[in-house]
Amino acid sequence: MTSYTLGVLHGDGIGPEIVPSSVTILDAAAAAAGLEPIAWVELPLGAAAIAEHGTAVPEQTLTALAGLDGWLLGPHDSAAYPEPHRSKLNPSGTIRKHFDLYANIRPAKSFDGGNAIVAGTDLVIVRENTQGFYADRSTYAGTGEFMPTPDVAIALGIITRPAVERIARSAFDLAQRRDKRVTIVHKANVLKMTTGLFRDVCREIGAGYPDVAVDDFHIDAMTVHLVRRANEFDVIVTENMFGDILSDLAGEIAGSLGIAPSINSSDTHAMAQAAHGSAPDIAGRDIANPIAMILSSAMLLDWLAAKHDDYRLRAAARRVEAGVEAAVKAGMSTRDLGGTATTSGFTGAVVEAIRAA
Repeated sequence: MTSYTLGVLHGDGIGPEIVPSSVTILDAAAAAAGLEPIAWVELPLGAAAIAEHGTAVPEQTLTALAGLDGWLLGPHDSAAYPEPHRSKLNPSGTIRKHFDLYANIRPAKSFDGGNAIVAGTDLVIVRENTQGFYADRSTYAGTGEFMPTPDVAIALGIITRPAVERIARSAFDLAQRRDKRVTIVHKANVLKMTTGLFRDVCREIGAGYPDVAVDDFHIDAMTVHLVRRANEFDVIVTENMFGDILSDLAGEIAGSLGIAPSINSSDTHAMAQAAHGSAPDIAGRDIANPIAMILSSAMLLDWLAAKHDDYRLRAAARRVEAGVEAAVKAGMSTRDLGGTATTSGFTGAVVEAIRAA
């Protein structure tokens, strides 16, 4: 029997509420699936780490993460950090860059009983996580954003063939396990060399998957298509900034950003992280929607199941998803989905559904 050790980084804002919710639910699902109890390792990160260790991401945290099977990262409120911490790469970006977590997988799926704008939405955005137009994490050292004079600001958008090839393979491999459709999103009519290269390399990789249908849209047109017919898309692959923007839009279309999960992964490491922010305005009030963090944790179990060929992990992930769906369908929803459930109340309802299944 294999046991797994996962890291817990609570983060800021609602993080100390939604991350423990996920831990509780994963414990219940693991027990129901016949897994050994998960060993949890809490590590400092965020505002609390600044106060205690003088940095938002202590070196001891990065060292410990390297030896774990995976970890849960709560949202951060880096915009509220004191200087010089506020001007540094945020905690999520720091960890992604340190471990080369190049694939950011962000599903958007509506629920029965949810608050979807487009019913039947069930798509996944595959976001390249290391380059593109996010200048604070697209270079080996320094930043891709600079000011040669006080009145001139320049940002580099970086696209390389190796980075596009690996994210394209992630997208097409995922599509083969779903509805076998990939949509490439770019802006090659204007950014001809950069996003043109992204589009073309994705097409080249796609040629090796003859069973997968491929189309492509400009980023501006894609926003319209998602609003009108999000339920017609399967896997969407795009660069860093476009993926970040589209995934927020898709999450709201599916019902709420509070149900938008994600996983950040390389070939060797994976991090579960909700797609939303820290929501400091509702922190500590037991009203935050934990679904995004819970489903991100289920995605981590799926990633580990593939890595270790452990069917029990996959079974546990399915139990988590089914428990969330059952709770929402029964009307146990937080207020962003039109309900009145508390964070703790929703957590309890999911645990109960898992145990009753």
